[in-house]
Amino acid sequence: MRAIIQRVSRASVTVDGKMISEIKNGLLILLGIEDADGHEDIEWLSRKIVNLRIFNDADGVMNNSLKDTNGDAIVVSQFTLHAATKKGNRPSYIRASKPDIAIPLYEKFVEKIELDLGKKVGTGIFGADMKVDLLNDGPVTIAIDTKNKE
Repeated sequence: MRAIIQRVSRASVTVDGKMISEIKNGLLILLGIEDADGHEDIEWLSRKIVNLRIFNDADGVMNNSLKDTNGDAIVVSQFTLHAATKKGNRPSYIRASKPDIAIPLYEKFVEKIELDLGKKVGTGIFGADMKVDLLNDGPVTIAIDTKNKE
């Protein structure tokens, strides 16, 4: 699994002109899934994201986690995170899972992050043409890959 997490002051997802998710302070999580992903990836990534200390404490130091700040989250599926750009100018998405594999893993990830965070999170609609609006705070943007664990 690959995730791009962005610390936001606000974020929302709109589909067909209708806002389906909206948060204030928290994280926008863009999630890419490949066939090799499984339960271990979900467990590790959710725990990492919820506990990553990227929110400011009273002294302005990034020392608090999403859980510490009681922040909110939106999880948006994004198959383009697995784009291969080595050859030519047209990205290949062959590593991105097809919906029959990706949707159950996406849903399990959302359930796990809700459990770890202790609250509901917003989502996009898998496969929809989504409009994602955000105000990146910091900006703080971090890429995480469960196969690299860097």
